[in-house]
Amino acid sequence: MTKTVLCYGDSLTWGYDAETIGRHAYEDRWSTVLQNGLGSEALVIAEGLNGRTTAFDDHLADCDRNGARVLPTILQTHAPLDLVILLLGTNDMKPVVAGSAFAACQGIGRLVRLIRNHAWPFELDEPDILIVAPPALSETANAPFAASFAGGVAESAKLPTLYRDLADELGCGFFDGNSVARTTPLDGVHLDAENTRALGRGLEPIVRMMLGV
Repeated sequence: MTKTVLCYGDSLTWGYDAETIGRHAYEDRWSTVLQNGLGSEALVIAEGLNGRTTAFDDHLADCDRNGARVLPTILQTHAPLDLVILLLGTNDMKPVVAGSAFAACQGIGRLVRLIRNHAWPFELDEPDILIVAPPALSETANAPFAASFAGGVAESAKLPTLYRDLADELGCGFFDGNSVARTTPLDGVHLDAENTRALGRGLEPIVRMMLGV
């Protein structure tokens, strides 16, 4: 039976392109690269929303970007699921949202508990969970982004260690996005086409292992 993978993320999953201020081509998004790598053995569902946080409100947003509030509906929509990939935390670095890696780690923990305690329909089994540390923010001359993520370069560098420890504690898989991708200096936050493709390629081995395919 084909396995189902849910990619729950923010603009890195949506495919924000800092060069065009648009969206990466479908074939360049990491979820598409992962799908192509897995082939017919899995269905990869991309649920990316620009500005999504782990579990915090963004009162400047034009839609609900609180990842914890929206997640149960998305789980119910796409059930049954074999694996949920959580790639979030970058937007938590904004001082108006949370402003710290520790807060983002707490938010990821909240999402894991939501998945584990979800009222799955028809007594379906709960999926495995893969926690991915997003590539760290980088220095940029883009003034609006630099101001929005003030202090984020240092804080985001703490995410891999915190996320890895959390994954060990909660029995989840872990992957460090920094091992394969770097954020673009155009805005210090997003991935260019090559780096978002690299993320998809980098994730394939651990996803295969967790799915058993």
